[in-house]
Amino acid sequence: MGPTSKPNQPVKFKQGWATIGKKKYFFRSWWEVDYACYLEILRKHNRIKDWEYEPQTFWFENIKRGTRSYLPDFRITEIDGSQYFVEVKGYMDKKSLTKLKRMNKYYPEVKILMVKKEQIEEIRMKFGSVLKQQIVAH
Repeated sequence: MGPTSKPNQPVKFKQGWATIGKKKYFFRSWWEVDYACYLEILRKHNRIKDWEYEPQTFWFENIKRGTRSYLPDFRITEIDGSQYFVEVKGYMDKKSLTKLKRMNKYYPEVKILMVKKEQIEEIRMKFGSVLKQQIVAH
């Protein structure tokens, strides 16, 4: 993964592979990478039991058109064994909003937390370079 840019244009980040902990993942954004690194820090310090990236797809069986499934970014397992999902989002587009509404309708028992830009920025400020230390070099 790495930045790409043209002169006088903002830096853009490619999606790509990163190994965090002992597993290799294909992330879609640096925000997801940073959040995964943050979760790895929590796991190493026994604040959570474990985390997984995109482990489960939820299907909306009765939908004939439009968004028929939802794949949350992360599943977090707490120390007590309870689980919840996290969606990392910089902004909410119409398709994402539809997915969350359908999750609420078809899977009301599933807890989903939204991590927004401000929260990622807080994590980056608090943990800084420690985040990138979670990524295993190849």
